[in-house]
Amino acid sequence: MDITPPQPGQVLCYAYLWADEAERGQEEGVKNRPVALILALQPQGEDRPRVVALPITHTPPVNPAEAVLLPAATKARLGLDGEQSWVILTECNVFSWPGPDLRSIPRSDPPTNLYGELPAALFCEIRDRFLALYEARAIRPIKRTE
Repeated sequence: MDITPPQPGQVLCYAYLWADEAERGQEEGVKNRPVALILALQPQGEDRPRVVALPITHTPPVNPAEAVLLPAATKARLGLDGEQSWVILTECNVFSWPGPDLRSIPRSDPPTNLYGELPAALFCEIRDRFLALYEARAIRPIKRTE
């Protein structure tokens, strides 16, 4: 599988571990799903970037302020299904790139983990709302093992 360098705004296929799964002691995500990379940082003294990935799900959020609805046109351009999906802003997976949980998109030829990129305005909305929740300490980060 061709693994692209991480860039904020990318949508990738990833074995996301939900916060409630991690709290139950699970170490592996149950389902491969699209995630939105929100941050990619190169910590000083480390040879691998650290990334923050937000889950994309069909499950409507209990609180609409804690998610961003993906526009149908964006989903179509990324090659995702036609159902409504939300980027969840209140939890994230944090891991060193590339990490063992990146997955190849089913039926991609050549194999790749990259669906595509979010439009700039949508990415900025997701990033800004995520950072506001982070500053309010309303995020549940899940640090993934290597």
